[in-house]
Amino acid sequence: MKARIVKDRLFFWAVCVLSALTAVPLVVIIWEVVKKGYKQINLSFFTETAPSTLDAMLAKTTGELIPGGIANGITGTLLMVAIASAIAIPVGIMGGIYLSEKPKALFSNVVRFLTDLLQGTPSIVIGIIAYAWVVKPLGSYSALAGSVALAIMMLPLIIRSTEETLKMLPTSLKEAGLALGASYTSVILRVLVPSAFGGLFTGILLAISRVMGETAPLMLTALGSTAINWDVTLPTSAVPLLIWEFYNDPNLIDMIWSSSLFLLMLILVLNIIAKHIAKKWRIG
Repeated sequence: MKARIVKDRLFFWAVCVLSALTAVPLVVIIWEVVKKGYKQINLSFFTETAPSTLDAMLAKTTGELIPGGIANGITGTLLMVAIASAIAIPVGIMGGIYLSEKPKALFSNVVRFLTDLLQGTPSIVIGIIAYAWVVKPLGSYSALAGSVALAIMMLPLIIRSTEETLKMLPTSLKEAGLALGASYTSVILRVLVPSAFGGLFTGILLAISRVMGETAPLMLTALGSTAINWDVTLPTSAVPLLIWEFYNDPNLIDMIWSSSLFLLMLILVLNIIAKHIAKKWRIG
């Protein structure tokens, strides 16, 4: 009996230690980004466009903060994520509904396989596809092309989360709706989807947070811009693109950390909201 208790405690502490070790890299990364990135965070960081190399050089020479901010990246990110969401959310939810309603159909198996394949596709490959589909026909880089690339990346997460969420609903919900004389479409759209709203919304937020930090596909589609741009047919910047541009300029190193801190906090907030909604939905 003593040996079993000792083994149980050893196993428990081994799990605790290994779990703590997995959290160490995350804590170190967050601490490093916060320590080096908070200095540039001010009002102008959110309202002004990215500084030039000359502005940064002069500021470093005088020991002042680098002027300017990432307003062009923030607006570009919001614009492309909004368009990508408008494309991916309806398609993804409808696809997930079909997979949950026809789980054994041949077409469902094909869609499920392609969804899993797309989820594992490198983002740079998706960027090349969006380049061929949108950039080449339009003849220019644009926010629309970037949005298409992000929408393609969002689709697998939304489709599978919708499918799994709807599978968790009791079959009595559908049976009750049909027994009351409602049409099949009405039961799906007015009973099942609202009942699964928490899980659907969680999947959507996770998909958005997943694509918000992507750089590779945007380099091949949106390209970037030094000005704030709301025209979807023109090149547009994004926060990840600005981080890459800052990385290539030694005078803008401080802006890398501040931009990374902003992006990290934004994604962290989205993930916390998603987990809170998922927890509340499970309890309900």
